[in-house]
Amino acid sequence: MSPNLLWPSYSSPNDLATIESVPLSERGLPSSTYAMLVRAAKLWPERIAVTVLPDGTRWEHPVRRTFGELLHDVHQSANLLYHLGVQRGDAVALIAPNCDELITATLAAQVAGIAAPINGALSPEHVSELVRRSGARVLITADAQLDTSTWAVAERLVDAGLIDTILLIGPTGATPVDVPAVPGAKVDYLTRLSAAHDGTRFHGTTPESTDLAALFHTGGTTGAPKLAAHTHANEVADAWMIAANTPLDESSVLFAALPLFHVNALVVTLLAPLLRGQQVLWAGPLGYRDVGLYGNFWKIVERYRISTMSAVPTVYAVLSQLPVDADISSLRMAIVGASALPPAVRSDFESHTGVPLLEGYGLTEATCASARSFPDHPRPGSAGQRLPYQQLKTVDIDDNGGWHDLPPGQIGTLVVGGPTVFPGYVTDRSSDGFVLDGNGKLVDGWLDTGDLAWVDDEGFVHL
Repeated sequence: MSPNLLWPSYSSPNDLATIESVPLSERGLPSSTYAMLVRAAKLWPERIAVTVLPDGTRWEHPVRRTFGELLHDVHQSANLLYHLGVQRGDAVALIAPNCDELITATLAAQVAGIAAPINGALSPEHVSELVRRSGARVLITADAQLDTSTWAVAERLVDAGLIDTILLIGPTGATPVDVPAVPGAKVDYLTRLSAAHDGTRFHGTTPESTDLAALFHTGGTTGAPKLAAHTHANEVADAWMIAANTPLDESSVLFAALPLFHVNALVVTLLAPLLRGQQVLWAGPLGYRDVGLYGNFWKIVERYRISTMSAVPTVYAVLSQLPVDADISSLRMAIVGASALPPAVRSDFESHTGVPLLEGYGLTEATCASARSFPDHPRPGSAGQRLPYQQLKTVDIDDNGGWHDLPPGQIGTLVVGGPTVFPGYVTDRSSDGFVLDGNGKLVDGWLDTGDLAWVDDEGFVHL
């Protein structure tokens, strides 16, 4: 396949129409996240894929794996899950802070079944409800070395009869400790059990594009979080759009510190780099909450030649106050999202570092990202231009729930269409698999984001 077909020229807003003149189905995208990993391991078997820091203070002692090694480890873990009875339509719950083994576990869960990452800091009632709704019987979770509170959550899930197998993961670079006994559940370390399984191929049925890849929880501020389903096609398409919309080449290094129960961490800093063969440097289990990280941040940028990073506005506000005590010339751009970017944060960060801060827009129900900015074509006040093959428009929703399209430039409810729109929320499970429902958010393939915005003639969204 021609590299120009997979990676068209995409450096300015004017490229969008040319890109979309070729149907997405003809771009040659991998069929699944598993196929993405297999492709990466075939193209760059000896290239470093992931570099993981134990924490912000031990930044000079990382654990590294090549794309070939990552695929081998994912095969072993996926075959273990298959041996434990996980089938294509079965969810695997993951509750743990970021660490080297969680990267393997997340990808392996999508190979054997469906990954269901959960924030262990949610209330016990919400965690239990999410696990119940997912139907997961296997839980991959942190041992007491990595996170004592998460281990307490795991014990409660077993007591409630929701989980019967616990696979432990420990801190990056640590040695497994004695396995605690949990009545009613099989408990052992993921690495210990997976070592007995084949690392050369997956022995089960490999996922197809229409199969579910992940269940991500979203919302939950006023009630139980919803469980949004993603297909492999959703995640591959969005990862490709993000990877295409970057000036960074294969030698670039991305910095990741958001938790893997967040779609940004999975799609932007794990899956998209797989397509480009780029290395990702992962922070420790506390991510951006690690006080030790900030004391060494600019040194980390220099040491690992970080090219870009993704964070929320509060992180950039903190970084704007830290003396730049290292060579950060490798840092070409920084991505910001998840909440509105105050103009003062942008100006402070850019004047302090000389690094452009680029806004984006997205939500879990549209997989992850729907709009991104261009480093050489800034549009202050905009969250970016719509990504290729996604549609953004505003509508007026009348008292009866009817949608009425609004012209460009007019404020209304922002709606998203295209290949990244999710199939629905998990509401139940039947003999045929998960029962999905848009809960009124899906209308004729369009997703109601709930956000007020206006979209200009070039597809730039303004919230």
